[in-house]
Amino acid sequence: MISVLASIQLHQGQRAAFLEIFNANVPLVRQESGCIEYFPAVDIDAGLPPQLFDENMVTVIEKWQSLEALRAHLASPHMLEYKEKVKTLVKDLSLKVLQVA
Repeated sequence: MISVLASIQLHQGQRAAFLEIFNANVPLVRQESGCIEYFPAVDIDAGLPPQLFDENMVTVIEKWQSLEALRAHLASPHMLEYKEKVKTLVKDLSLKVLQVA
C-alpha cells in the first residue's frame, strides 16, 4: 500500500470553485481499481505551532494498493478531464508519495 499527499495551492479566492469540481470527480476515483481512500481536506486554524494555515490550500489524502494503481489513476480519462477543468484555478501542486517505514 502507498499513501499520497497532494498539496494543491489555489489562486486567491478559488477554493469553493475548485472543491465543487474536485468533489464531483471523487466518486469516479473511488470506483477505480486499487483505490483504498481518496478525499480532499482543507486547513483549519488550530492555533498549533508550527502549523502553516493557508486558506488557499487543499490537501488530497489518498491510499492506493500499489504504485501501478496510482499511475493508472493519474492517466484515467476522468482525471485528465478534471485537470483540464481546474488548470486555471491551480497555482501550484506538489506530491508526496509514501510507504510505511
